Amino acid sequence: MALAAEKLPPDDTLLDAYSASVADAVDRIGPAVCCIERIGAGGHGSGFVIAQDGLVVTNFHVVGDARSVRVTMPDGASREGHVLGRDPDTDIALVRADGNFADVAPLGDSKRLRRGQIAIAIGNPLGFEWTVTAGVVSALGRSMRASTGRLIDDVIQTDAALNPGNSGGPLVSSAGEVIGVNTAMIHGAQGIAFAVASNTANFVISEIIRFGRVRRAFIGVSADTTNLPRRAALLSQVTTNTAVRLRGVEKNGPAAKAGLKEGDIIAAIDGRPVTGVDDLVRLLDAERIGRETLCTVVRRSGISQVVVTPVARS
Repeated sequence: MALAAEKLPPDDTLLDAYSASVADAVDRIGPAVCCIERIGAGGHGSGFVIAQDGLVVTNFHVVGDARSVRVTMPDGASREGHVLGRDPDTDIALVRADGNFADVAPLGDSKRLRRGQIAIAIGNPLGFEWTVTAGVVSALGRSMRASTGRLIDDVIQTDAALNPGNSGGPLVSSAGEVIGVNTAMIHGAQGIAFAVASNTANFVISEIIRFGRVRRAFIGVSADTTNLPRRAALLSQVTTNTAVRLRGVEKNGPAAKAGLKEGDIIAAIDGRPVTGVDDLVRLLDAERIGRETLCTVVRRSGISQVVVTPVARS
């Protein structure tokens, strides 16, 4: 028995490729994941440091209306943080924590994600601090309702297990990049959880840093990313193979008034390709409020040009 034990290979050689990729990603991102508690209000969630000067990303519903939070790192260091801004429409909030941080979690490019890709969630579920779960990206470009009742666009669906307390933590690729911000799970469902895509989170963070809030135009639609048939791409004069399909159009909203309908595919806005829901979110910025905006729409009847005038998001 002793001889057999001596012949065993080192532990790291026993890890298969999947285990190694998950472990490497966790080693890279895990030290930047924090526990966030509202000061004087109770409750906790997760977050992650994106800059060494203490910028921390989390969920809006984790910080709520709090101005100050307690940020605790895996090494036990605890600091006070101040909420710089929050965006209920995407369930994203940005916190500035006191001090400097050696470990950061870089935001990746969610546009490059594929269904079936490894997805790793790191957070503090149910008080079990710095827990890791893994699964795959189940779907991309989803829309879902936030706790405020508002619609969150550009959502990643995953089967990586999430529980209360995971909210605000990173969803990580096997390359060790943050591809999403974990935001919700469906109660009663098995293996269905959601994260706001990193590209949308990046847009929100930039707006908060510049303006303290997210300024955006509103047309009153919910949408999913969809494939754009080759013929439709040629006819609409865009060079991409994906676009957004409207899955809902708000009654009496700007889109409905302009004649957009459920099932319409928006391929471009003012000539700029809309390759996914994140493009739709990014292109509908404050500059388009009150300005006629030309949407290139693909329908069964052909290609249409529809003029929509966005309003300010209330």
